[in-house]
Amino acid sequence: MRAVKLPVVVGVDGSEASLRAAEWAADEAVLRELPLRIVYASLWERYEGSAVAEDLGERAEDVSARDIVDLAARRAAHGRPQLKVTTDILPEDAEHALVGEGRNASVLVVGTRGRGGLAEVLLGSVSLGVAGRADCPLVVLRGSHDNQTVRPVRGRVVVGVGEGADDAPVVRFAAEEALRRGVPLHAVRAWRRPAREITGEAPTAGEPGGTHERRAAEALEAALAGVPPETRVHRHTVEGHARGVLETASREADLLVVGTRRRRGQYGFQLGRVTLAVLHHSTCPVAVVRHM
Repeated sequence: MRAVKLPVVVGVDGSEASLRAAEWAADEAVLRELPLRIVYASLWERYEGSAVAEDLGERAEDVSARDIVDLAARRAAHGRPQLKVTTDILPEDAEHALVGEGRNASVLVVGTRGRGGLAEVLLGSVSLGVAGRADCPLVVLRGSHDNQTVRPVRGRVVVGVGEGADDAPVVRFAAEEALRRGVPLHAVRAWRRPAREITGEAPTAGEPGGTHERRAAEALEAALAGVPPETRVHRHTVEGHARGVLETASREADLLVVGTRRRRGQYGFQLGRVTLAVLHHSTCPVAVVRHM
């Protein structure tokens, strides 16, 4: 029996950010040789149709959900004749709709929805909610992401390697993305010395700091054990807080891949502190992949 190819799914809301996300998702679908599914949740809390209205020469209040998905489909299909595109309008709130779509998707893509100032920096509640609950890898379009899928701008995929021994799905996803793009994979492992060992001087072999760095290098090597041999891998052990190290690495990446261990908190599912910080402040698209 032939395996079913799950589509790349992108959520749109009529904003320019979401239409650009549809184009990014289209390139990802082409790379994966998968269909693209574009969805619009008709109960989207903050509807933005200004980008669509401008294209159609209509008032924003006259733009319909069908106009939004049709324009997104045209932009996704432009220049990609081999791509199969389908659309759907779902009578649900955005977070619930996208989480449901993620159960039958290979990758889920969402854009950030800033209207200027702080809104462009911090992530919206829908994107955060989906990141905490999605069953498939989720890509959140952060920073300058035009053409970074098929024509890499910075020439690398970065993956953050964490503390646990269950990073295999995260690293595997990152390696596959690097191979598809034809760029190296940069694996980053942050490490820190306990405060009592900080002397203000760089550690040398045999000193406590050097011991922590060696352990980080060993953890990094273990996480990379299953990477395909054809992957070009660069290893980095960097002293510092993981969130700061990864935010810095995002400045030179076309895609930053991080893992998440979902845990239920007082207000539902919560993301880890590092993943949350990266989603808010990365300067490139971020892929969030569940640990085993």
